[in-house]
Amino acid sequence: MMKLRTLAVAVGAVALTACQAVNTTNSGAVGVERKQYMFSLISADEINDMYAKSYQETLSAAKSQGALQNTATARRVNDISRRLIAQVGYFRPDAPKWNWEVNVIQSNELNANCGPGGKIIVYSGIVEQLKLTDDELAQVIGHEIAHALREHSREAMSKAYGVQMASQLGAAFGLGQGGLQAANLGVEYLMTLPNSRGNETEADLIGLELAARAGFNPNASISLWQKMAQAGNGAPPEFMSTHPSSDSRMSNLQRAIPQVMPLYNQAKR
Repeated sequence: MMKLRTLAVAVGAVALTACQAVNTTNSGAVGVERKQYMFSLISADEINDMYAKSYQETLSAAKSQGALQNTATARRVNDISRRLIAQVGYFRPDAPKWNWEVNVIQSNELNANCGPGGKIIVYSGIVEQLKLTDDELAQVIGHEIAHALREHSREAMSKAYGVQMASQLGAAFGLGQGGLQAANLGVEYLMTLPNSRGNETEADLIGLELAARAGFNPNASISLWQKMAQAGNGAPPEFMSTHPSSDSRMSNLQRAIPQVMPLYNQAKR
């Protein structure tokens, strides 16, 4: 017990000196106000540069395979993305100046991504297989943009770095391998996964508001996740997943829709 207390004190001391509490975005109408803790040794610029290189490698590979799209689907994705990007300043004043890129890759994968610094990839499968409307597609892309605005990738790396430091300190203080495994399992299920689910909820809410401000119907967030639930047979239980269950996220979105509906109505005038 004394070793664990000593370890906790040591970890806390390191965290206090290396971590910064930040607000990456304004709270918006949806009220996302959670403080985030980032390790100062991991800068946003470094994360952006690393991802930009990975993004270009992904595009080059897709191009070499003839999978980089310039089709009607790609044009839809670009048009919707540009409308959403025009709204990002409501959450981050610096974000409109990011070097935004939007690309569509031919793939059956039901996925999309917006990496750090505003690098968007949409896989054609999610659009075509789910037969997404423009309003539903805006919810997908808005959700991914929200991850970039909130710097969830940097936050996840900061947490991983913290866990690594804790493990090294644990070994230094004589915590046995079994104790380390139990501690890491606790970190995974009590910190990492719930916070990842929390990140997904934040992205849902901010994406909902971005889409509403851009003139896309907020109710499409519900029909989108109904389609995703039907396509996701065999998904793991919510407790062991980094994503909320479809029922949970639809309930959260349903509660938030009245908050953003005035923004949608104003955008449609």
